[in-house]
Amino acid sequence: MATVTLKDVQKSYGAAQVIKGVDLSVDDREFCVFVGPSGCGKSTLLRMIAGLEEISSGDLIIDGQRVNDVPPSERGLAMVFQSYALYPHMSVADNMGFSLRLAGVPKEERRAKVTEAARILHLDKLLERKPKELSGGQRQRVAIGRAIVRKPKVFLFDEPLSNLDAALRVQMRIELARLHDELAATMIYVTHDQVEAMTMADKIVVLQGGIVEQAGSPLELYHHPRNIFVAGFIGSPKMNFLPAKVTAIDAASTTVQLTNGASVAIAVKPGRLKVGDAVTLGVRPEHMRPAESGEITGEVMVVERLGGETFIYTQLTDGSMLIIQADGEISTSVHERITVKLDPATCHLFDSDGLAIERIHRHPLANLRRSPPPARQADAGRSVR
Repeated sequence: MATVTLKDVQKSYGAAQVIKGVDLSVDDREFCVFVGPSGCGKSTLLRMIAGLEEISSGDLIIDGQRVNDVPPSERGLAMVFQSYALYPHMSVADNMGFSLRLAGVPKEERRAKVTEAARILHLDKLLERKPKELSGGQRQRVAIGRAIVRKPKVFLFDEPLSNLDAALRVQMRIELARLHDELAATMIYVTHDQVEAMTMADKIVVLQGGIVEQAGSPLELYHHPRNIFVAGFIGSPKMNFLPAKVTAIDAASTTVQLTNGASVAIAVKPGRLKVGDAVTLGVRPEHMRPAESGEITGEVMVVERLGGETFIYTQLTDGSMLIIQADGEISTSVHERITVKLDPATCHLFDSDGLAIERIHRHPLANLRRSPPPARQADAGRSVR
């Protein structure tokens, strides 16, 4: 087993509290991603798990053992940083096996572990090269290999792809997902890029201001965000938000009126809303479309053509900007006036405090998540990998 549990974990620097009581469980073999804007506390939280930052209060439990006071080297973790931190005078093989050499592991055992890690990471033919002879993606794989040879209980990644260009980032996302599956390992990954989070995670933890705004599967957060912050952070382009007012409530729907006078009936539970309340209507770019008739009219300001899809940035009469995802072949041009049709079944509603109003019908795929990898043959019958 390789589980990580945080119970009311807090971190303060003097009077400044940066982690404000985090409760979280990371399951065995789960790929958990911490995501949020700069300064939200995600890297600090990861460093607290690693033992590089002291926990001010609360409990950190790894495999059932409280490890607050256990040194980093004895927690059974391996961390991969944004910086590759490779020794330039050492070969790839020596870089990967350096921690084992420091630990006194015999030479033949070191060689076997480095060879196995190189096979997994497709570095077999690069073992004698120096870091300066490698690409950025290859250097990052060496840094990951340095962690693999230690056979840790949990892998920790602190924005490991930030130094790579866009193409390499995509390739390394695929490599990390494949690596997670092959190693059947527990991984905790920090990023500010929600696309990385959506494409790799079993569980996403969204942080803001040192608190967990929401934790769940990627599709759970996408289809059922808990509040406006999560709704605006998860999804690319981000969700559109329109001010509105409640005009009618019944058991099947809540009707809201937009600032242009158009009305939309949303299938949400009546709950705490009442007629006259100010609310926010949320709608994702892919859940609206240009049409001959619709609820919203505006002027096209920018058209982004990406081939298979087009993003249309439309300015409304109140000056706000609406992003619409349309077919790649749409003929819309800049300064054209278009009408936009909403799909009430996919709209979200948030109260005046920014909290989501629960939908009556949940999306059938919202809780979909990858099944944990099956135990490898060598692990059969063992409780600790």
